[in-house]
Amino acid sequence: MNTSCKEIRLDGVPVIEMKAGGYLAIIAPTVGSNVARLRDCNNKIEILRYNKERPMRKLASSPCTYGMPTLYLPNRLKNGVLKVSDATYQFPVNEGRFQNFIHGFLHTRSYEVIDVKTDGDKAIASTRYVYDEKDPFFEYYPVKFQSDLEFILDENGLNYSFTLTNQSDKQMPYGVCNHTSFQAPHSKKSLAKDIRLRLPAVKRLPVDFRQLPIPPYKKELSAYDENYVKGTAHMIKFPINNDMYEIDTMDVEGKKFHGAVITDTTTGNRICYEVDDAFKFFIVWNDRGTKDYYCPEPMSWMIDAPNLDLPAEETGYVELAPGESKTVTERIYTLV
Repeated sequence: MNTSCKEIRLDGVPVIEMKAGGYLAIIAPTVGSNVARLRDCNNKIEILRYNKERPMRKLASSPCTYGMPTLYLPNRLKNGVLKVSDATYQFPVNEGRFQNFIHGFLHTRSYEVIDVKTDGDKAIASTRYVYDEKDPFFEYYPVKFQSDLEFILDENGLNYSFTLTNQSDKQMPYGVCNHTSFQAPHSKKSLAKDIRLRLPAVKRLPVDFRQLPIPPYKKELSAYDENYVKGTAHMIKFPINNDMYEIDTMDVEGKKFHGAVITDTTTGNRICYEVDDAFKFFIVWNDRGTKDYYCPEPMSWMIDAPNLDLPAEETGYVELAPGESKTVTERIYTLV
């Protein structure tokens, strides 16, 4: 496969097609710069959930359940309330069943393409969204910021970086999540029921019927939870409804690894989802376990972190001062 990076149209929509190191990636700038597709072409592994017939139509209709969307703000805020050190914001409730505000808004915005290029054996793309009074959500959240995404594809997989810059005169809460949807099964040789997930979980964070944290906010791992640690947690055929964990590191190929490892026990192939230390938590969800996907989601803060009466170092809550930036990085690759 030759290295290339170019803008094309897919399903009638402009996207960025990246090819490098035996991988194929498709970035959808008009849908939050979602990584709409990631494929290990050499080993015929479809890593992320992707609809081949109408990929962009499906993605646009359900941007949290295809590909790799970037969420700001992550997960749920109780009653739509966001408490910041210098203000309290009231967001519209968009999860009527539980009366929460969920998943933020950035994953639905149309980004500007800043750069599309190759550099040796690397394909590189970057996109940007400027959030200000022109955004329809600004009436609820009048805090200007800039969102920058960079994607680098090479033989080591997909490297992702996400930067938020506070362009306002207010404090800006910094919480990031990727609602990453992995394909089940990963290849034609695989069976969905044979997928297993490994996480370096150290504490379980229980939630109530509204999927909000409840005391005690951190519990010791049960026998069920230990399946994640051992890498024996099934992802399909039974419901997983927001298993939330604080994570540490584990050993992968003799190196410290912070993130999730997915094993296809049919073939032995592994998908490694490595995230930086800012992601202190993972939450796992599989839409009742009856679909063709499952979502291990890295989060920089736990659910409803801004509103919890807990120290910031416990919840992962962070704020950016005016003019301040913060970047997180991730990498997805296969081990065959």
